Amino acid sequence: MPISLSFVITAAIDTVRLAIDAKAIQLKLAVDPKVGLVLGDAARLQQVVWNLLANAAKFTPSGGQITVTLTQVETCAQLQVKDTGKGIHSTFLPYVFEHFRQEDGATTRQFGGLGLGLAIVRQIVEMHGGGVQAESPGEFLGATFTVSLPLAKTGSNQVQTIRSDPPSGDLKGLQILVVDDEADMREIAAFVLEQQGAVVITAASAQEALTVLDRFTPDVLLSDIGMPDMDGYMLIQQVRSRAASDGGQIPAIALTAYAGEFNQQQAIAAGFQQHLAKPIEPIVLIDAIANLRHQSQQQEFKP
Repeated sequence: MPISLSFVITAAIDTVRLAIDAKAIQLKLAVDPKVGLVLGDAARLQQVVWNLLANAAKFTPSGGQITVTLTQVETCAQLQVKDTGKGIHSTFLPYVFEHFRQEDGATTRQFGGLGLGLAIVRQIVEMHGGGVQAESPGEFLGATFTVSLPLAKTGSNQVQTIRSDPPSGDLKGLQILVVDDEADMREIAAFVLEQQGAVVITAASAQEALTVLDRFTPDVLLSDIGMPDMDGYMLIQQVRSRAASDGGQIPAIALTAYAGEFNQQQAIAAGFQQHLAKPIEPIVLIDAIANLRHQSQQQEFKP
């Protein structure tokens, strides 16, 4: 349905206002009221603006500035969120919208991850037929995020049209346990999988995952490897020591930043059926889960 981005921007600002005010960040708005409507899902587009604003607020120091502009460029509405914050290192900039990727560990520890919510931004924007890009002069020099969305045709009775290229994997109704100590990573995985109809349960640690498995057995386990206290290898070994009725044979996928053949063999030897290297595109993750579940069902029905 046709949507006014100015209203979407206002609603998103309301949700992050406390975080901005708490750091005495100056918020500047330059919204052109003549910008036309766009077609799409208002809630999803608000999530885009919220993610951009929340990201800017997180990495902008106290007393900094965030500028939000909305203009019309030919047949597109262009939204920009510019901040005077931490900026983005030139080596990381090309990958800032990739799924399941983090910048340096120090940044992750201090701020809780950089750019992970931006993967969600890219996915939603592309579903709406638009594009998003990031620019930064360098570290500590701020960043600018630009979203372009096609305008609705004036006078048309066009209904909501969101571009979606559904993967071949069918996850409808599939219960998936996602285990990762990074909250942003859990959010991205849940978003991607729920978009395909899966029911996602998340756990912030291996121990929490075992507690979930004490209650019921999901269809698939997706676990990060590099977690503190108990890593993914230890988790899957604990799971495999259980009886089948207690989830001991749950199909499992390891998700890790280490992509070498040795790492893959190590994951398989520990008890995972598959090993996927970060960053990973949604379609690859979705197809891997669907294929693993299909293989598991075939084994269940073998005479």
